[in-house]
Amino acid sequence: MSETVVEISGLHKSFGSLQVLRGIDLTVERGDVVCVIGPSGSGKSTLLRCVNLLEQPDSGKVVVDGTELTDPDVDIDKARRSLGMVFQSFNLFNHLTVLDNLTIAQRKVLGRNRDEAERIAKRNLEKVGLAGREQSMPAQLSGGQQQRAAIARALSMDPQVMLFDEPTSALDPELVGDVLGVMRTLAGEGMTMLVVTHEMQFAREVADTVLFMDGGVVVEQGPPEQVIGAPTQERTRTFLARVLNPTGDNG
Repeated sequence: MSETVVEISGLHKSFGSLQVLRGIDLTVERGDVVCVIGPSGSGKSTLLRCVNLLEQPDSGKVVVDGTELTDPDVDIDKARRSLGMVFQSFNLFNHLTVLDNLTIAQRKVLGRNRDEAERIAKRNLEKVGLAGREQSMPAQLSGGQQQRAAIARALSMDPQVMLFDEPTSALDPELVGDVLGVMRTLAGEGMTMLVVTHEMQFAREVADTVLFMDGGVVVEQGPPEQVIGAPTQERTRTFLARVLNPTGDNG
């Protein structure tokens, strides 16, 4: 039986007079991968940031793992523990080793002792292909390695849901594959994932549901073979034509 782990209803968010989200509804079942695609400025990243309340929605409801994050009385720090977030820029602490980056929140937030935190950190570094880099400083890693360390850090908090905000957009093209490979592995292991991405091939292969956003609304959503393979909306078709064939046929 499917189990809803993220439920978003009637989500609105404006910055001044600019309406960025205009009534988003989304349900994510446990173990599903939802890829959010769309042009820059369509509200994709704001949607993700509203899910873990890095941005406060103007109205609407966000429920994660049975807890309503938009309830004014919620313990937001506790509720956020079920969410792992991976940003475009890796957000590692540059003055800490990779291992310390992965253990600091485990110890301060989850109350784990150093031995347990290090054991969990090393397991997750191995999972993302960074075994042996525990004592490296972030500056000694490539961008792709830093992003994989950031993923391992999020995993070390035992999240129920992983949020990825364009995790490959700051990487050189040859480094993108390693990060997507880690995300593919997580998806195969049943991690619930909400992914804002420009990587259409990844969305086509890995997503259970693809959401196409434009102008702060969900224009089209469904399985990737429908939304990417045979979109019904003209706005979706126009966007995909531009993304999948960026040089154009008549240049």
